[in-house]
Amino acid sequence: MMTPWIEILVTVPAAAIDLVTSELVLLGSAGVTVEERALDTFIPPDPNELPEGEQQLKAYFECDDTASLLGEVDALMQRLAPFYPDWRTVSAQAVEVGAQDWAQGWKQHFSAVRIGHHLVVRPSWEEFAAQEDDIVVVLDPGMAFGTGTHGTTRLCLEAVAEAFDSAEPPRRVLDVGTGSGILAIAAAALGAERVLACDIEEQALLTSRENCEVNHVEQTVELTGAPLEELDVGFDLILANILAEENVRLADPLIERLAPGALLVLSGILQEKEGFVRQAFDGRFAQPPQITHREEWSCLVYRR
Repeated sequence: MMTPWIEILVTVPAAAIDLVTSELVLLGSAGVTVEERALDTFIPPDPNELPEGEQQLKAYFECDDTASLLGEVDALMQRLAPFYPDWRTVSAQAVEVGAQDWAQGWKQHFSAVRIGHHLVVRPSWEEFAAQEDDIVVVLDPGMAFGTGTHGTTRLCLEAVAEAFDSAEPPRRVLDVGTGSGILAIAAAALGAERVLACDIEEQALLTSRENCEVNHVEQTVELTGAPLEELDVGFDLILANILAEENVRLADPLIERLAPGALLVLSGILQEKEGFVRQAFDGRFAQPPQITHREEWSCLVYRR
């Protein structure tokens, strides 16, 4: 008898999506999607609608003990909730789905995304008619963040594409908190000579390694679980698509690893926390950052 597939639904604050998704993957989820609350249309209040600022994650598990799985997910939420004061903790819900149902439902959330003039990110199952000068990155989503469709990832990819369109494109790139590896892979595909990608999560490094091999950049991208403070210095471009608090905590080692004239790209920052991050970084650079926004997210680009 085949093991059933279970869809687990959890409601989380927008700022917690990356962390909760990573933890669900570590619990054994084969895939996670994000169901966003509609913010641009007025409709009468619905008691079942998600509260403002919260989003629903759907995680898929191959599991024959639903009660035990729900217990693990509930324990995870209780453990993480204290870090997010606006988290209205709710119990996880479970629905049994067929393997085919979840596979097809997963895929409909993702399609090819064009970034800048030449960079395209597409899932492996979608055919894409590339133009002659397109650089196509193939990435199947194993996490909600890091697929090219989430606002922070999109902002970082746009910054990467712009950096490589410049008169002096970066040669050495550091990707801090690489996740799926999409930013490191994009930098390598666009022409970086060396990319160092670090992450403290072992699962993220495994996923990144697989994605590098799929895109034939494993010779250019070096993966490491070492702390940022132990890494090389002298990078032309540093990418930190991590939470605002982590950007601030790592301000010193991030800046210390910049070469003269290098770019530092900070994202994973909710717009409401943009000022908090700028307080930690603005005084360390001669010029204010270039700032871009997408959805509720901010991206800050500093030049040393």
